[in-house]
Order: sequence, then C-alpha cells, then structure tokens
Amino acid sequence: MPPAKRKAEGTAAAAASSAAAPMRVTRAAAKRAAASSDPPPVPVVKKAAKKAKVAAAAKEQKRNEKENEDVPVESENKAEEKEEGGDASEKNVLDASNKTIVVEHCKQCNSFKTRANLVKVGLEKADIGITVILNPEKPRKGCFEIRQEGGGKKFITLLDLKRPFKPMKDLDMDKVISDIIEEISKTS
Repeated sequence: MPPAKRKAEGTAAAAASSAAAPMRVTRAAAKRAAASSDPPPVPVVKKAAKKAKVAAAAKEQKRNEKENEDVPVESENKAEEKEEGGDASEKNVLDASNKTIVVEHCKQCNSFKTRANLVKVGLEKADIGITVILNPEKPRKGCFEIRQEGGGKKFITLLDLKRPFKPMKDLDMDKVISDIIEEISKTS
C-alpha cells in the first residue's frame, strides 16, 4: 500500500498548492481542448476532384504535344538524304542507324551479363549503325532475350532458365552475333 498523503496545513496552503499543480492531461482531454479552440478543419480534396485535375493537366499536355508535332521539322537524317542524293548503300546505313536492339538479361547470374555484353560489343563493332540497349526495363527471372525495339523481330528467346543455364551456355555467341547482323542487313 502506498504511504498516506500529508494533509496541508491550513486552507491557504492547500489552495496555493492546487493552483500551482497543473491538471493531468490525457489524450482525450487534449483532443477535446483542441477541438473546442481550433477553427473548423479545412475540407479535404476528394479523390474524384484530384483525378479530374490530373486528367485536365494530361489533356493540356497532349494538346501542347500535338501542336508541336504539327509544325514541320526536318530531322537531320532526312536532310542528309536530300543533300547527298542518296545512294542505296548510304540509305541502308541511315535506315540501320534507326535500328535499336534490346538485350534483356536476368540479373540472377553473371553469365547472363557477360553474354549480353558480348552481344552489345559485337553488334556495335559491326559498323552498321545499330544501337544496343541492355535491360531497359526490369528483366524477367531466368530470361535471355535479344529482340528489336518496339515489338520487332525476336532473334533469341530463352525464358525461365534454371541453373546451370545449359541452353544459354551452349550458344555460340559469335554465330548469334553474325546471324543478327546478317538479318538486320537483309531488312535494311
């Protein structure tokens, strides 16, 4: 049991001690005090209104992009074609420069990365104007795929590979690179 409290001597001392001691503040008491003294809360923007604002901003941005597209602008490649008169071989090089190859490789093992780098170096050395992008998006697990950007032709697709990645390791990368170069030069 706790010890008994002392009685204050006289009523004046008791009144002074009760005035000096602050009241105990609980969470509920603090909420009541805040609710009575604060002005009414600002209404929260509803999700529908927020979505409408975002949609309006997107429409405005699209409208601005369309206005910019309507203005005729010659690209550098088209200007070069007009200036040079355009041999067939030069046009092929210009067309191939617009080609982009995507190499998607899993990050699970370094063997994926080394093969992807071999393909990148081999295609860029070929001097047919190909740009190679490694993993533009998050790669799929156990995936090694070489394809043209924008849903074009898929040169190699190995999906859901499990260790020890035998189908990928059995590939002759020099042959794969030469086949890709050959197919691209045919189409351009």
